Amino acid sequence: MGTWDIGPFDNDTAADFSYRVDEAPVEKKSEVLRTAFREVIETGDEYLDADLADEAIASAALLAAQCPGGEPVTTSYGPKDPLPPLPGDLRPEAVAALDRILTEPSELLELWEESDGEEWKAEVRKLRAVLAGA
Repeated sequence: MGTWDIGPFDNDTAADFSYRVDEAPVEKKSEVLRTAFREVIETGDEYLDADLADEAIASAALLAAQCPGGEPVTTSYGPKDPLPPLPGDLRPEAVAALDRILTEPSELLELWEESDGEEWKAEVRKLRAVLAGA
């Protein structure tokens, strides 16, 4: 896992995901994010792969950037093109995906807990709060 910091785009998977978002037609960009959320949610109680979690967190950051209190995505590892306004019905799915990521069994959660991931968890919870409050 190529991870260099705690931000939503501070890993190889999210950087690659950004390219997929950029390559999607404007009218399909929200579906790319929705798919990332649903793939995480649909794992249910099964083991959640870290790559799926990284993509959902990146998607949540893109969505939160359009919400009150959300921070803009300014990293060079994020999408190069601005996203169109995203539908509000993505927010509950984003919240559910973030909740799932922070619930075992979750590979990404395990990996961060091995290295004292409290700061990472706080960042994920901050995204969740913005999305839940919007």
